[in-house]
Amino acid sequence: MPRVTLKSLASELGLTEATVSRALNNYSDISEATRMRVQDMAKAHGYAPNPLARGLARGVAEAVAYIMPASVGGISEPFVAQLLQGLGESLSKRKWDLVVVQTPTAEEEADVIARLARTGKVSGVVLSRPYKIDQRISLLQAAKLPFVVHGRSKDSADYAWYDVDNTKAFIEIIDHLVSLGHRRIGFIGAPSYYNFAQQRLDGFKSGMKANGLAPDEQLIEFCEMTDAGGANAAAVMLAADDAPTAIVCATDMQAIGAIEAIRARSLTPGKDISVIGYDGLSIGKHCNPPLTTMAQPLVHSGRILGDMLLAVIDGADPKSLQELRSAELVRRMSDGPNRALTAPTMSKGETS
Repeated sequence: MPRVTLKSLASELGLTEATVSRALNNYSDISEATRMRVQDMAKAHGYAPNPLARGLARGVAEAVAYIMPASVGGISEPFVAQLLQGLGESLSKRKWDLVVVQTPTAEEEADVIARLARTGKVSGVVLSRPYKIDQRISLLQAAKLPFVVHGRSKDSADYAWYDVDNTKAFIEIIDHLVSLGHRRIGFIGAPSYYNFAQQRLDGFKSGMKANGLAPDEQLIEFCEMTDAGGANAAAVMLAADDAPTAIVCATDMQAIGAIEAIRARSLTPGKDISVIGYDGLSIGKHCNPPLTTMAQPLVHSGRILGDMLLAVIDGADPKSLQELRSAELVRRMSDGPNRALTAPTMSKGETS
């Protein structure tokens, strides 16, 4: 008799593998009727999730690893903290553990992946901030270690991923700034070896072109995804003879730095120069002024990534677990009309 798998169970029920996995693990977003139907069918066929079956036989670890990008400062970095919160919430429903691994350099990540696959200390891996050509993904596939990626490499057809449409987001940012009267817009980008960095740059340029504007290469800077990097990049733009009236940043942390650079020149962010970031980090609410951002739901993303990874571990086809969402513009106080267009003009006979 053929072994009952998550895939065959999903096919018989007419549901996705991810839905069946979530129903079997009692996730709250699955209706009671669906949960009972799935669990009754699983019981009737004698199905048990792969991790449990393998755990009874071989003691498979009830843990997954998050490989922290070598470029980030640590768990305290807001991007990582919010993502880990969601991952932890997802895994806790199955009472699994989350292991956070960081290497000093990107080159050492290959050794980490090999060790995780060899030791069996985790049953799966979460990656974030993928590179355009990401050797880590190839290594995980070769090691047959289940994984999910927060983002996409250039070729993302054959693995599980969750991503936000970066290109669309930056087109929408430019549309918004143009509607406020801005024409001279600067861009602070992330290092180009990240695929999301290229997507955000593409969105910026596409948005400018769609609005009949030519990006000025003198107003395009690249730096590390930190407030210090953003401050330095913005300072270069602000020193130009024809400075921008608005600055778009690839990350919120860069945007926070840009705000600092604007204030350092005795200018008012949001009035003299608009600044918009990307990520939706909670820290942006506490800037002076509060940061306008294109928000991606990081805690929510963490939960989805955890759910996807558990589904892959349970036997779901990774290619069936690919989700692209849209970011949302959250307006606070760091963006506003182009001041040059709103400044009052003197009437005849008036003197300055």
